[in-house]
Amino acid sequence: MAAALQVLRHLARAPSGPLLWGGPLARMASSMALAEQARQLFESTVGAVLPGPLLQRALSLDPDSGELKVRDRSFQLRQNLYLVGFGKAVLGMAAAAEELLGQHLVQGVISVPKGIRAAMEHAGKQEMLLKPHSRIQVFEGAEDNLADRDALRAALAIRQLAEGLTADDLLLVLISGGGSALLPAPIPPVTLEEKQTLTKLLAARGATIQELNTIRKALSQLKGGGLAQAAYPAQVVSLILSDVVGDPVEVIASGPTVASIHSVQDCLYILNRYGLRTALPRSVKTVLARADSDPHGPHTCGHVLNVILGSNALALAEAQKQAEALGYRAVVLSTAIQGDVKSVAQFYGLLARVAGAHLALPGAEASVQEDERLYELAADLQLPDLQLKEALEALVGARGPVCLLAGGEPTVRLQGSGKGGRNQELALRVGVELGQWPLGTVDVLFLSGGTGGQDGPTEAAGAWVRPELTSQAAAEGLDVATFLAHNDSHTFFCRFQGGAHLLHTGLTGTNVTDAHFLFLHPQ
Repeated sequence: MAAALQVLRHLARAPSGPLLWGGPLARMASSMALAEQARQLFESTVGAVLPGPLLQRALSLDPDSGELKVRDRSFQLRQNLYLVGFGKAVLGMAAAAEELLGQHLVQGVISVPKGIRAAMEHAGKQEMLLKPHSRIQVFEGAEDNLADRDALRAALAIRQLAEGLTADDLLLVLISGGGSALLPAPIPPVTLEEKQTLTKLLAARGATIQELNTIRKALSQLKGGGLAQAAYPAQVVSLILSDVVGDPVEVIASGPTVASIHSVQDCLYILNRYGLRTALPRSVKTVLARADSDPHGPHTCGHVLNVILGSNALALAEAQKQAEALGYRAVVLSTAIQGDVKSVAQFYGLLARVAGAHLALPGAEASVQEDERLYELAADLQLPDLQLKEALEALVGARGPVCLLAGGEPTVRLQGSGKGGRNQELALRVGVELGQWPLGTVDVLFLSGGTGGQDGPTEAAGAWVRPELTSQAAAEGLDVATFLAHNDSHTFFCRFQGGAHLLHTGLTGTNVTDAHFLFLHPQ
């Protein structure tokens, strides 16, 4: 790829910075180079939230006194440190923690995704792996991010360790995205299969991550503050890599070290909303019937310190910095993109049209109707931190290419049995939207990628698209609408242009939700 880009740059007599070229050959070079820049920017975004460096910045150990500082709190270590963890990024977090604190570590148990050690070893990421003779026991489970028997065994081992601690001990809890599936411990008589079935039904009907976690907490021994209660009276320090919009600690991995604030009535409201209350198994009805508004005990977790290590906002800040270094006018739109994937795609498609109008002809604007419709779509999405007005104002003074950055986690309502993930589905839908709007003399590229490196049950992190997607797909005999109707975005991208539009990173060892990039290049 790099050699081809150099040849095309030479033929197009292009600079190495932003891509502002015309002509057929130059446009082909521009498309390839822009896609490569988008991939590199995504890799920089992920690199800003790798667990090892983040953990090293958060912890400070005095080797002489054994005093551990976590932000503004201090803890005395004297071979009294225990460690548990669960999540997609926890293997790297545990490796960094043991490297720093290993002399004081007595025992550890972590629950990580199936195959992650082999994947990290294959990728040469030795810093993400535990050393030989580690004191940390590793359980792998939750294949395809679904709780299973292996994850259940890990959860029970974590609970056993926590329940054996005393007031003299310190429990370090490492938490990242994917933690809910890796810490399943249903309250009897609810079985793992019953809890899984209920979670799948809710997800398929479009329940948000917050709603899913409310149900999970009500049916779990360890979530919703259950792990903190099990560890009492030991001191607990939770280091959290956030994969949830807004970084609410009570939602990330279903808040195992945060007292639950939800009641049974909240659960029943959610179940009613998605038409599932009457179909509940008897065991679930039993658990909900005997629970009060705080089933896990203490209303506060005064023995717990929860610390957010990294988040989508941190990742996008690095993306903005890198994009500006490449010569872009870069603006962060939002770190809280949520809502139905169809609505999010419509928003990005119209945003490209409205923003492109500013860039194609300085001083020009999209039609009043388009402008109003864009703000209506934004209002419908209810994004608390959306900087739409500021972003459009920044375009007025732009004299070159623009990169609009956002992050979050749209929701896909499953209506087919295809293979895909929210990033690939969003990219495919945005590609359709871009083809429906006249974009004039502005080149556009949109990329959506999951920072964990795995989008749904696929090996891709996401995908990138351009306005020509629908017409080019049709020329290959691919009907985009059919693939979308079956939620089969991954199959589409595998077939389309030989899979060239897929974003492949491998498992990254981190996870702070998704990153969305919209590139706009005046020709």
